[in-house]
Amino acid sequence: MMKERFAKLLLGEDMSGGGKGVCTALAISNAITNLSATVFGELWRLEPMAPQKKAMWCREMEWLLSVSDSIVELVPSVQQFPSGGTYEVMATRPRSDLYMNLPALKKLDAMLISILDGFRDTEFWYVDRGIVVDDCDKYPPGVMSGRPSVRQEEKWWLPCPKVPGKGLSEDSRKRLQQCRDCTNQILKAALAINSNVLAEMDIPTAYIETLPKNGRDCLGDIIYRYITADQFSPEYLLDCLDLSSEHHTLDVANRIEAAVHVWKMKERKKHPNVQKSKKKSWGGKMKGYIADGEKNQFLAQRAETLLHSLRHRFPGLPQTALDMSKIQYNKDVGHSILESYSRVMESLAFNIIARIDDVLFVDDATKQCAAAESMSIFGRGGGFNGLPIQKKMSPSPFSIQHTPYTSPFATPTFCSSPPLPSSPRRSVTPLNKSGLQRVPNHKFDKIVPADLDKLWSYAGNLGSRRVSGDAPERD
Repeated sequence: MMKERFAKLLLGEDMSGGGKGVCTALAISNAITNLSATVFGELWRLEPMAPQKKAMWCREMEWLLSVSDSIVELVPSVQQFPSGGTYEVMATRPRSDLYMNLPALKKLDAMLISILDGFRDTEFWYVDRGIVVDDCDKYPPGVMSGRPSVRQEEKWWLPCPKVPGKGLSEDSRKRLQQCRDCTNQILKAALAINSNVLAEMDIPTAYIETLPKNGRDCLGDIIYRYITADQFSPEYLLDCLDLSSEHHTLDVANRIEAAVHVWKMKERKKHPNVQKSKKKSWGGKMKGYIADGEKNQFLAQRAETLLHSLRHRFPGLPQTALDMSKIQYNKDVGHSILESYSRVMESLAFNIIARIDDVLFVDDATKQCAAAESMSIFGRGGGFNGLPIQKKMSPSPFSIQHTPYTSPFATPTFCSSPPLPSSPRRSVTPLNKSGLQRVPNHKFDKIVPADLDKLWSYAGNLGSRRVSGDAPERD
């Protein structure tokens, strides 16, 4: 097994040996991603890992991470002569980013596996979806005890959790909530490591070559008009856009990120001798008046603020086109190890949270049903027809079934500029000039390298990042 794994890495996944394989960094990233998919998959149930899978994960991750032992940096070191004198030599030590982050990721890995191992002798169990559908028929239309959550309805192949007739005990529910809180902290730590590693990677030339010539083409008329307006509020602009589905939200993020880099490149071309300034804080205030020479920098700052607000509103947003492009063209093996390891850890943590939320959802619905039945026995119905008025369960923030809109972009009727010739025909979106009425129009092409979908179809499933409990989990 070990020989086969390392042969595949050395050949760059080109088993013909013709030298057409991928670089070492990408091969290791693919290996860690595929191993995680094999061992964890979608994590259908909250239960301990099988001993064979746990041993496989620990053994093969140790093999893949052993590469990092040889990634070192030289630092000055003072040593002493036997006679008492000192001299300075260059000594090797693990590279600083690996030295800081790799032990932390290993700790997060062990904590997640420990959390899964704790789900023994639980009060809940799982049944196949067909059995759940049969059970749902016996409940009144207003009671959701046997119904799966919004997430489960979208993931129809997942088994449905079941709880006792009176719901989980207080101790069991408290323990579930503690596991969820702990896993959520692990998820945040993995997200932070992944974001920092991606920020350190260089922007690939292949991504830059796909960018349009100006920011308007990236954003579309509506977002561009709001960003260039005298009064700018990122939260108000996001409220005006259709962000009801994950696809639309990711499309908005891709366009804003592309516009940021278009404006920054224009600024660098105008001032080639000026050193690149450090990144400013997201919350920096914008000036109301700027000179023409500072326009690109000003618009880039506004776009970055908008992108930050979007990511803050949707912390579980998947990786953007730029992130995937960085992973694909990255040549640094150390960055590749940290990025892929943190990505699969956040994927596992997110799925554990999703499974816990499913159990808590069913427990709440079951207790509501039990309360309704007990009230009907004594004839004290609190709602319509003796049934309690249910608390509305919040739907998925990325559910596409709760919105009449199909696209986050449109050219409003007041705009006189014609659509781009390359724009495909798609459904339209919202908004007139005041932001109160939505009218149909066109949508611009998505800015993505042409070959990303082919190379990263498998990584997109594990690469998405979510924190929200109601968001549809990554595959």
